[in-house]
Amino acid sequence: MWVFIGGDLIVFGFVFVVYLGYRAKDPDLFARSQRALSVDAGAVNTLVLLTSSLLVVLAVRAIRAADPRVAPRLVLGAMMCGAVFAIVKAFEYYHAIAHHHTPTGNDFFLFYFLLTGLHMFHVVLGLGLLIFLWSLARRAHRLSPLGISFAEGCACFWHLVDLLWIVIFPLVYLVR
Repeated sequence: MWVFIGGDLIVFGFVFVVYLGYRAKDPDLFARSQRALSVDAGAVNTLVLLTSSLLVVLAVRAIRAADPRVAPRLVLGAMMCGAVFAIVKAFEYYHAIAHHHTPTGNDFFLFYFLLTGLHMFHVVLGLGLLIFLWSLARRAHRLSPLGISFAEGCACFWHLVDLLWIVIFPLVYLVR
């Protein structure tokens, strides 16, 4: 899991650097284009993902404490947060496309859709891992040390999803 997370960080780091390079070449275009985004939607999604990470932390703690009653509920809460994130992002995409802001429109929107789309792909992968984490959480009282390690690995990936958004949100939505 750590190798996968490290590889993801390298890929996203590369895209962030390329984004900043393009932004430096045409700051006016990027500033004008940013105004078409909903900072409120981005902020809501930030709070939703931070909440989901907190729920995952609490779920892993409950798994370690062998509490099969609380742990699955916490994971379900995190999954609901992930679903809310996806729904808000879908509305953002709909709004952008309805206003003719597409990846072919300009460099900013190319990077907007690339970064947020790649992140959304990770959200979907993370939701799959949260489903696995939920199945582990339901058996928290019977998990072996390896099962707990799997739970922690799933949690680490979900925290990566959160961390990436914490970089994407200010970089794409706020920094002018």
